[in-house]
Amino acid sequence: MLDKTEGMRGICLILAMAAATLLTRFLPFLLFSPDREAPKYVEYLGKTLPFATIGLLVVYCLKDVSLAGGTHGLPEAAAVAAIVVLHWWRGNTLLSIGAGTLLYMVLVQTVF
Repeated sequence: MLDKTEGMRGICLILAMAAATLLTRFLPFLLFSPDREAPKYVEYLGKTLPFATIGLLVVYCLKDVSLAGGTHGLPEAAAVAAIVVLHWWRGNTLLSIGAGTLLYMVLVQTVF
């Protein structure tokens, strides 16, 4: 059972996280007005960061794949191939990632 101070601490943590999240979401709209052009470095970051983030996520997801043991990375390779082919064919990110995840889970749960 939690006492009052632990409960209040939890509420304060949740409020602090909510405030930090809201601040990071609304700060760009407060700093950069729609009437004038954004600085060049902000435009550069807006163009390059999404690709860097996707690359980071791919590396993070595949970092523990062992080619020497277990499934030899076959479910991961099949899922990555499915994502690439689907995205090339349809151009829909949500479809590509969703179908690749579904394929991976089916392969891991039933085949491997």
